[in-house]
Amino acid sequence: MDGLFLYKIIILYMLDRIDEYTLTNTQLTSFIQDRGYTNMFNILEALSELIDSGFISVSTIRETQHYKITNLGEEALFYFENRLPNPIKQDILEYFKEERINLKNESEIYANYYPNDNQEYTVECIIKERKDTLLNLKFNVPTHKLAVSISNSWRAKSTDIYNYLMNELASNPDSDHPQGEN
Repeated sequence: MDGLFLYKIIILYMLDRIDEYTLTNTQLTSFIQDRGYTNMFNILEALSELIDSGFISVSTIRETQHYKITNLGEEALFYFENRLPNPIKQDILEYFKEERINLKNESEIYANYYPNDNQEYTVECIIKERKDTLLNLKFNVPTHKLAVSISNSWRAKSTDIYNYLMNELASNPDSDHPQGEN
């Protein structure tokens, strides 16, 4: 079996088995390199070809690439998964079992920022549970430094902020007015 083909199948299999989450470039390359399957050059070539063929999609969040299998990739995997050796499949499943909490945390709670048209920065802070978005806060801040600071602290403070917002929004200090009336 062609080595590059094998690396592509490994990547597709990993992305398919991670369910609704994404995998970062670091997570994919660490797994493949740590087990000695191949080197960084081959991984990057396989990723590039998978993206070009539409088998995986890539999004960049805070300068980190996140990969997700597409429907076309799932279809390709369906036809070629049987060519992936069982020991490699077991390695992947064990890796996910060992790293499940870390993978889940990276995929469910994240923040991103980008420059906007007002010469400010838009910060987006997200909490997801499986495929559902629980919270998506998007707001403008005046400086890059502030955008970075908020993004960096989001993971640590997200649960407290979410709970605070739910408690504040669920409490009805003016119970004389039914919801929707002024």
